[in-house]
Order: sequence, then structure tokens, then C-alpha cells
Amino acid sequence: MWTGITIFILAYIAIASEKVDKTIAAMIGAGLMVAFHVADFTEMLGKVDLNVLGLLIGMMIIVNVMATTGVFEYLAVLIARQTRGNGVLVTVEFLLATAIISAFMDNVTTIILMAPITILITQLLGLPTVPVLILEALFSNIGGTATLVGDPPNILIGASCNLSFNDFIINLAPVVLLIMVVCLGAVVLLMRKKLQSNPDSVVQVQLTQPRRAILDPARLKRSLIVFALVLLGFFTSRLIHLEPGLIAICGAFVMVPVCRLELAHMLEKVEWNTILFFCGLFMMVGALEIDGVFTLLGEHMVSLTRGNFALTMMIILWGSAILSAIIDNIPLVISMIPLINSIVPVFARQMGIEADTEAIRQQISEPLFWSLALGACLGGNGTLIGASANVVISQIAHKNNYKLSFKDFTCYGAPIMVLSVFISMVYLFLRYIHQW
Repeated sequence: MWTGITIFILAYIAIASEKVDKTIAAMIGAGLMVAFHVADFTEMLGKVDLNVLGLLIGMMIIVNVMATTGVFEYLAVLIARQTRGNGVLVTVEFLLATAIISAFMDNVTTIILMAPITILITQLLGLPTVPVLILEALFSNIGGTATLVGDPPNILIGASCNLSFNDFIINLAPVVLLIMVVCLGAVVLLMRKKLQSNPDSVVQVQLTQPRRAILDPARLKRSLIVFALVLLGFFTSRLIHLEPGLIAICGAFVMVPVCRLELAHMLEKVEWNTILFFCGLFMMVGALEIDGVFTLLGEHMVSLTRGNFALTMMIILWGSAILSAIIDNIPLVISMIPLINSIVPVFARQMGIEADTEAIRQQISEPLFWSLALGACLGGNGTLIGASANVVISQIAHKNNYKLSFKDFTCYGAPIMVLSVFISMVYLFLRYIHQW
């Protein structure tokens, strides 16, 4: 057991340090688990969640197909023109657009698409580019928290715990909307003086024609029809008995020929480095699960909280938020899922509902996983390395000769993280703790 724990900690340190490519660290860690007989390779392969991988690959292809139509550029120019170049309104609408798009597409991909357009609009209007980029990353993480497909931690939680697209919307969307409203109010209140547009630039914005940003109207219509069907599939996944991963991957492979694109070209756009990173992490964590590590940790956690369910939820929420601000939230969630699964039977025995699977899911399992989802997704806003979207926005800024430092990001991200997690704490307490 200690051999597996040591290998996992060393791999985790390598991933968090960013000195070694995270995919290399994860794959070598998985290989060492086999080499030191922590678990059998075949058993570890069985722990790789194909539903998660299918969902990620499918959504990456779908987003990249839609990006070829120019729809995201159209949205940016439309916002700038509609607000008549008002800096505060432009920023607010850009943040809202980023959050909403991130709820239905992966937030990293959303940032890749939106950030270059944001830089162009802020330069045109004379707005402070770096603060707006930072806020865009923060709101992509907030918006992505609302749905199953918005943020990789949610994809992991949903696929591993049999939680549907509707489950995420019903349980997380209300608090995410509240957080968005509060954070937008704080941004407007504290930054309205910095967000003043250059009057000369406003005239230029009024001359723009958003429709010219659409490169292929016919392809856009076809891709939107297929995307609408994919979303319908997510909403009805339990009724039609199909996993979200299968819906996404099938939707992607339908969208490519419908939009008359080459499949090979679209497959090149998939972030295979990220997919292999997930595979390595799944195998490492699976080895520890097979070795009984998480069962032991779960018993210790319940003992520490003395069986207090509310305290356990708060520890998961704040613990995952703080840890996500320090290290990437993806490996954190992958390692936390089996830990929470090991806690559930203990609380079930306390309630005397061991045989009632549905009651266990609704009263014990789900509230703990909502705590993990909120903590991991929102906690990633705390620092520059807390979430993948943050790192991506920093890279895009540097490519465009803007300095976005760790300190700059933390000055904006940490207060929003604390505020959003505090709102989540109150929400979780009011919605779930009363039943205990």
C-alpha cells in the first residue's frame, strides 16, 4: 500500500510542479504501479473511464467544427456593437457570454476561442486587456460549474457517479447563477472607473458589421442543428438509456460529415495530450483503489468528523477548493471520487438504509459530490495554476505580448474564489443539511 501511495505522491508533485509534462508524469506513474506490483495492468485498464474520454473527445471535435464557421467572432463583434462600445457593458456581456458558452462547451476550449477576440476588442476600445482576460478565465470556470460538460471535474464526477446532465443543472445551476450575479456586481462596483472606452474607438465599433464574421453560414446552420440534437441527448440521456460520452462522440462523428469536413483534420484538433493524461491518472488512482487505500482513508475521515455529515460536506467543499487553488483540480477530483465512494457506506449504515440504493444516492452520495464539484471547479479560480483555463489564458496573453503574472491573477481570482465558495457553502447547507 505504501509503495502505491509513494508513487502517486511523487507523480502528483511532478504534475503540480509543471517541471515535467503532466502526461509524461501520469503515464510513468501508471507504469511504476505495474512494475512494483501495486496492481495488475489489466485491472488498472479496467479503471479507465471510457465514458469520460468519449465525452471529452466528442466535445473537442464539436467545438472545433463550430469554430470553423466564425460564430465566436460574430458573437464578439455583435456584443461590442450592441453595447455601443460602453466599456462596462462590453466587459459584462463578454463575461456572461464566456460563462454561458463554458456551461455547454469545455471551458478550456471556450477560452481558446474567446481570448484572442477579447484582446482585439479591448485594444480597439482602449480597455485594460489583462484584467478583462483574467476575469474571463474566472467566469469560464464559474459558468462551467453549472453543467456536466462545462468543466473536466464535472465530467469526471458525472461519469464516475452516474449523475446525468439534468442532475447537474438542477443541483448546481441555481447556485452558479447566484454566484455569477454577485460576482458581476462586484466587478462593476470595483472596476467601473477602469473600464472606460476610448471615445474615438467607439465610433469605429459602430461601423463594424457582425455578419461578416460568419465564414460559412450553411455550415453554421448544419452544425447548430447537430449541436442542438446533442444537447437534447444530454437532457434525455436517462430516458433513452445512453451515456453522455456515447452521445457526444456520436454527435461529433455525425457533425463532421454533415458539415463537409475531413475527419482526419478534425481529429488532429483533439487534445490527445489531455486524453492520455486522463488515462494515466485513471490507472494510477485505480491502482490505489484496488489496493484498498481509499477505503482506509474514508474510514479515517469519518472518524475525524465523528460521523457529522454537515462537517464532512464542508471539509470536502473547502478542502477541495483550497487544494484546487494550489494544484490542478483534475487529478484532485480523480483521487477524491473513490475516497467519497468509500465514505458513503459508513453514513448509510448510520441511517440504516444499506439496501436502498436510491436513498443512498439522493441523501448521502449526491450532496457529497456536489460539494466536491463546487469546491474543485470554483477553487480553481484561486491561483493561476488552479485550473487549466487559467494557464491557457496566461499563455495566450504572453503570445500577444501582455504580462499576466501569478500575482496579478491571484489578486483578482482569490477574492472571487472565497466569495463563490462561501455562497456555495450557504447553499449546500440550506439545500441538503436540513434532511440530516
